[in-house]
Amino acid sequence: MQGNFSYHNPTKLYFGDESLNYLKDELTHFGPVVLLNYGSGSVKRNGIYDQVVAILREAGKTIVENPGVMSNPTLEKLREGVKIACENKVDWILALGGGSVCDYSKAVAASVFYDGDYWDKFWLKQEQPDADQKLLPVGCILTMAGTGSEMNAGTVITDAEHTFKVGHVFDDRLMPKFSILNPKFTMTVPDNQMKAGIYDIINHIMEQYFSDFDDNTSDYLSEGLMRSLITASRIAVKNPQDYEARSNIMWTATWALNTLIGLGKRQDWMVHMIGHSVGAWTHAPHGYALAAVSMAYYRRAMKPGLSKFVRFAQNVWNIDGNGMTDEQIAEAGIEALKNWMLEIGLPLTISEIGATPDMIPGITQGTICYPAGYMNLTPADITEILKESL
Repeated sequence: MQGNFSYHNPTKLYFGDESLNYLKDELTHFGPVVLLNYGSGSVKRNGIYDQVVAILREAGKTIVENPGVMSNPTLEKLREGVKIACENKVDWILALGGGSVCDYSKAVAASVFYDGDYWDKFWLKQEQPDADQKLLPVGCILTMAGTGSEMNAGTVITDAEHTFKVGHVFDDRLMPKFSILNPKFTMTVPDNQMKAGIYDIINHIMEQYFSDFDDNTSDYLSEGLMRSLITASRIAVKNPQDYEARSNIMWTATWALNTLIGLGKRQDWMVHMIGHSVGAWTHAPHGYALAAVSMAYYRRAMKPGLSKFVRFAQNVWNIDGNGMTDEQIAEAGIEALKNWMLEIGLPLTISEIGATPDMIPGITQGTICYPAGYMNLTPADITEILKESL
């Protein structure tokens, strides 16, 4: 391990088909007024909402509801949530839903007690809350696997007015205090959301894996997680009710982005930067936007990162490189990734998710570029990647 780092993850996890039973124990640690954030209402239709509300009421909690958190939470919705939290003097926040609801809840938690323009400070300037700023505690009950938001301090918010989507990773004060992960809850989401989540997971791993810091413990962990995900995804796509497959996908999602596998790494998050901008323009599920730009991006990254892509082909996809050049082995690995994406039903182009050529200048403008991985991209490079992804 060549890097220098510290590691602290304060989130407590409850995992399994009986994990919701532990919510009542956690409630003793938090105040009486809870802001319950959830999405468009699927948690009501599938009965999860009723289970959670019953536990909250039995514990004597006052529930302030904030429904309608969308898959790409907007700045307008963030401001609405902050207003609701302030007016009701909530003590803590409970996120009930997928990664977007968890992301959104952390964003509200960071913003409620900031006396200023929180959008400018936290997302545009990428600053952290001051050391003495009060932050609301957050708990998560996860219904979709993908983002890893249940065990990290990341948030992603979209300024719909300016078609700009940006993430911000807060410090560990904003990590959920607890998260409840019941794989059966993930069986309630539509198949397209499951597939989008699967790609989000593998892309999280790849963006930490592809780095010029090679042959370390983090890489071996990443390879194992990718292999597990690939196996489980093939089972889940054929049988979405397979508990073991769904549980392995959910657990892999958590470890893909709880900061562990990125330790000691120089990471590359440019697929996410491009994907965020594509998502802001198309409103496509996050994982679909990532998938749609990945082929063009990774084919471009393969040449400067050749040795790592050879390792990816051999250790993740079992490519037998006997008699092949390094370039051929690396290309075979990219092709194996592509074939797996097709197998599980992911889009390979941005046109499949609604992008049109006239959107490319706006998507390019909305993409944040920074030195990462094997390449330092310019806006012209982003434009070329987008054209290749049409």
